[in-house]
Amino acid sequence: MPSHPAVLALAALLLLPVGATAADSGLVVSDAHVRLMPPGTPNSLAFMSISNRSGSDRRLLQAASPMARTVELHTHSDDHGVMRMRQIAAIDIPAGGRAELRSGGQHVMLIGLRQPLREGEHVPLTLRFDDGSTQQLEVPVRRPQPALAAEPPAAPDRQ
Repeated sequence: MPSHPAVLALAALLLLPVGATAADSGLVVSDAHVRLMPPGTPNSLAFMSISNRSGSDRRLLQAASPMARTVELHTHSDDHGVMRMRQIAAIDIPAGGRAELRSGGQHVMLIGLRQPLREGEHVPLTLRFDDGSTQQLEVPVRRPQPALAAEPPAAPDRQ
C-alpha cells in the first residue's frame, strides 16, 4: 500500500523531541514525595533526591504544579536560634553529585493548595533546570515519617 508523503512528514515531525528532558542531561530524580499535611493546612512541601550524572554543575531553577497557586524553592536557615524558611533562587546540583531536598533543608514549597491532599494520591510537579531541560513528575503524597529513635549505646567489648 503506497504511503502519502504528507502523512510520512507529519509522522516524522511527531517523532522529533520537543525539548530536552532532565534525564537526557544526566539528572535523575528519586524518592520524590509530597508531605501529607493536617486538614486545613494551605501549604505543603515536596522532597526528593536529584542526582547529577553529568560532568557539569547544574541548578534547579523552578518548580511548578497545578495543585498550588505558587511553587517556590525554599531552604531553612538558623536566625539566632530560630529556624526560618526562606525562598531561594536555585538549588545547586554538583557534577557527579546530588542535591538532597529534605525536611529541615532545601525543598519545594507548594503554597496555596487548590484542594486538600490525600495520602497515596499523586501531585503533578514540573522541575526546570538551568540548561532549559524539564522533568515532569507524578509525586506521591506520603505521611511524614516519624523521627528514628536514637540507637542504644553499643555494648562494651568483652575480651
